[in-house]
Formats: sequence, C-alpha cells, structure tokens
Amino acid sequence: MKIATWNVNSLKARKERLIAWLSAHSPDVLCMQELKLEDSAFPRDELRELGYHAVLHGQKAYNGVAILSRTEISDVLIGLDDGVEDPQARCIAGTIQGIRFVCVYVPNGGETSSEKFVYKRAWLDRLRAHLQARYEPAQSLVLCGDFNVAPDDLDVARPDEWKDSVLCAPEVRSQFRALIDWGLVDSFRAKHPEGHIYSWWDYRMLGFPKGNGLRIDHLLMTPSLDARCTATSIDREQRKGKLPSDHAPVIAELT
Repeated sequence: MKIATWNVNSLKARKERLIAWLSAHSPDVLCMQELKLEDSAFPRDELRELGYHAVLHGQKAYNGVAILSRTEISDVLIGLDDGVEDPQARCIAGTIQGIRFVCVYVPNGGETSSEKFVYKRAWLDRLRAHLQARYEPAQSLVLCGDFNVAPDDLDVARPDEWKDSVLCAPEVRSQFRALIDWGLVDSFRAKHPEGHIYSWWDYRMLGFPKGNGLRIDHLLMTPSLDARCTATSIDREQRKGKLPSDHAPVIAELT
C-alpha cells in the first residue's frame, strides 16, 4: 500500500498538478490539506474517473482537508468532535482497509506573540486529547498532514534563521513530542535518521532554489503499522515547475 500526504495550497490552482501526480504515482491513499474551496467545488467527477473515492471537509478560500482512496472510506469523522465550536476546516478521519487515517492541517500560528499562535497551541492540545479519547496506540492508525511544526533542528536547513518562528518554537515542538509520546512513530524520520530532508520551502525569498527548507509535513503511525513501513520519501519534483504548491508530497510504502 502506498500512502501520501500533501498540502496542495489551493486545489483550484493545483488541480491539474494533482491529477497528473495521481496518474503517475497511483497512491492507494492521499491525504490533502489547504484545499481552499467549498465541498461543492471539489472535483469529485475527475477524481472518480481516476479511480478515487473522496471524503472532505472544505471551506471557502481557507483551510480544507480531504482523503482520497482507491477503496471505500468508512466511519468518516469531520473535525475533532470535542464539543469546541471551531469554524475552521482542519481535520477529517476515515477508515480504509482496516487502517484509521486522521488527516490534519494544524494552524500556522502567524507570530509567536499573536492570538493565532495561542489558537495553534490550543488546537494541538485538542488534537492530543482527541487521540487520547478516541483511539488506542495498539490499533492501526496514521496521523498525517501539515503540522506546521519542524520537530527539531535536523528538520530545518537554517536553524538559526527559524529558531524563533512559529514552526520551530519550543512550545510547539514539545506539543509535537506529546503526540509522538501518545504512541506514534515519526515514520519518515525512522527511515531517514540523518535528517536534512525537507517538505516545505517558502515562496518568499526564493526558499526552494536557495535550499531554505523545513520538514513540517508528517506521516505518524502507530508502532504496529510502522512495522509494515518499508520506505518513505518526499517528492521534491512537485515543488518545481509551473505553479507549484509550497509543499511537496510525503510518501510511505506499506507491506
């Protein structure tokens, strides 16, 4: 089974790229973030022609998450289901071939002094509580998406430049570790312990050509599922060419 996560940063702008990538790579499951469109504008028919079922939680112009699968998706859950009123479309979950997929788009956080950072930290706490309330580390589960957190300096090309940012702040790195400590494996890092492989490059300041990247997109798996993971990679080619997303797909192969 090939699974992937990709922040497409506007499905409307990246639809042709997505279709070409699906046609070329044929993942069994793709979790997407930052759709930036309402459910009614989602290209269901075109994706169905490629053989994909889809479930989504869209939002006009902002956020939005979706799961594509070559087989049926069951037990779909929208949001964190914790009683908190939150209009932002940032989480969707579904079960595919006995594996629970939880696809998230964690808030960026703006600046560490802002209310957006307060919201980011609260959202990460809610995500940790959601795992605790609904799941068990013994089950087959993937928590994936754009976490807007680089777990440590091995995930940052220029640590000194980013150390005070919302992507590398000690508070959110600690919250990321709390997710791992619940009972997950950072499956990409497990296969690439040397680090310095990135999934996001800022559009500003020529981040990609200058190699100023961060790894903020993650595939976290429960241990029994990670034991089935034979390889992980990041498709840097999708950060090149005309109208790329600022993120590249992160891919894992499972037996």
